[in-house]
Amino acid sequence: MKTLFINCSPKKSFSASSWFLAMLRLFTAGKKVSEKLRTPADHARILEQLRGADAVVFCLPLYVDGIPSHVLRFMEKMEAFCKENALTPKVYCVANNGFIEGKQNEPLMRSFEHFCARAGLGWGGGVGIGGGVMLNVTRILFLVDIGLLLLNTVLSAARTGNFFPGGAWISFTENAAILLYFNLGALVYLIRMAHFIRKGTCSGKKYTRILIPSFIFILFADIFFIIVSAFEGGLFRGWLAKKEYQE
Repeated sequence: MKTLFINCSPKKSFSASSWFLAMLRLFTAGKKVSEKLRTPADHARILEQLRGADAVVFCLPLYVDGIPSHVLRFMEKMEAFCKENALTPKVYCVANNGFIEGKQNEPLMRSFEHFCARAGLGWGGGVGIGGGVMLNVTRILFLVDIGLLLLNTVLSAARTGNFFPGGAWISFTENAAILLYFNLGALVYLIRMAHFIRKGTCSGKKYTRILIPSFIFILFADIFFIIVSAFEGGLFRGWLAKKEYQE
């Protein structure tokens, strides 16, 4: 069995889509091929990988309640390619958005269903994940925790000769458990999707989210986006940018 995983995030690296795709890939059996879709230059390479694929998994962010435009252009090429070569892979979708509720991905899921019906492909179902950006941050925090654990281990070994500092390991375990809990909804549904991919059947549409209360999510999301906007110049761009006037 061959499964083609397509990361459709326009980001070059460390996207939420790549995080969810990595989790899904971990639990999917058979031959696994991963591709990155960002520009039209990627189309021909990915289309060739459709040959022999039993399942195709699109992992992408929600843009304006729909599919990003660069993915739509590829889907048009994919429809023609599959019809010309009599290919009928089952299509699955993992969508994430910055809102708290995964249900926001429903319009995108419907678009994929209609695409499959039009292209003569099997619709395998999808997972819609809310709070994708914040869940992506959790893996960065996990890497930071690993770094702190290694640092504390080195310092403990240098000072006392103890390579297993109890306090550092307890702190690491507690933090890892909290981060795992935040991702638990997405993890469960991705494992479930991997099971249906192995069976070659439809998993249906399931929606989940980062497992924290909404009021906490909104508070941290506001802080996060204000900081990002300030660093990237977006917060004051409209006020300070040079204006061009037309007569």
